[in-house]
Amino acid sequence: MAHSIVFSPQAPSPIGPYSQAIQAGNTVYVSGQIALDANGQLVGEGDVAQQTHQVMRNLQAVLAAAGLTLRNTVKCSIFVKDLGNFGLINEIYGSYFDADYAPARETVEVSRLPKDVLVEISCVAVQ
Repeated sequence: MAHSIVFSPQAPSPIGPYSQAIQAGNTVYVSGQIALDANGQLVGEGDVAQQTHQVMRNLQAVLAAAGLTLRNTVKCSIFVKDLGNFGLINEIYGSYFDADYAPARETVEVSRLPKDVLVEISCVAVQ
């Protein structure tokens, strides 16, 4: 099956050898987004709330480049530096989804994330 690269100038460019997202058929796989703005600058250093909002805005921008919205999301993976921040991250994350279309997901605490951010989220969406 052929696939194509999805790119949004409203989200940060990849910081390594990967794409913002790949579309294969009617499925879009969005790489983990961190709290960088479109210019690659860290947003909300040390502030998990600001970082979570930026991550969600990045996901929205990449999905929009594929003609999708968060409503098309079927699965998210959340990686956090400190699971003690889960409540706040969950509250902010939840504010971006309609409860009737909330995707499947997991949340995992990790020892370190790129650029030493506090949260990273990837997703899979279907047209």
